[in-house]
Amino acid sequence: METITIAVLAGTARKQRMSIHAARYIADFGRALEGVEIIFVDPAELHLEGDGNDPEGKDPTYTAVTEKADAFFIVTPEYNHSFPGSLKRMLDSELANYNHKPVAFAGVSNGNWGGIRAVESLVPAVRETGLVVMSWDVYFPYIQKVFNDEGVVSEEHRERYEKQLGKLYAELIWFARILKDKK
Repeated sequence: METITIAVLAGTARKQRMSIHAARYIADFGRALEGVEIIFVDPAELHLEGDGNDPEGKDPTYTAVTEKADAFFIVTPEYNHSFPGSLKRMLDSELANYNHKPVAFAGVSNGNWGGIRAVESLVPAVRETGLVVMSWDVYFPYIQKVFNDEGVVSEEHRERYEKQLGKLYAELIWFARILKDKK
């Protein structure tokens, strides 16, 4: 069986971001799956000048990731009922490399909504890129209670997230195999 490459995208470059814990957890979970290669993308490590999809606005590192990836898993915090501008900037830079590739979402917030409003506002923008959106998502409400300061998921939450991520990764991988075979 051919390996499926999934790019896990951390959704913000903000210094105080708690969502990085969820993004790393999701990437580590994927690394434990057979037949899956995970590429972790941190926008804080990219250099995306300008705006949009212009050649001068691309980061060669991210271009290579989007070319190689068979699927994407976006982890977005909720900022003011939406997703961060750094995520939008990253997504806009590589439109040609997203077509017919599936994407899963995880929403993150420090309140009880778990980033659902960020994901809801992200779906139309992501569909416009040509990515195929999965039908359900994973949410991390009260992120400060789910992970400790070192980014370790609490035992209280581990089973819930392992179950949810297992199901969502299975769907994402299934779609990635189908769409990859059609190219």
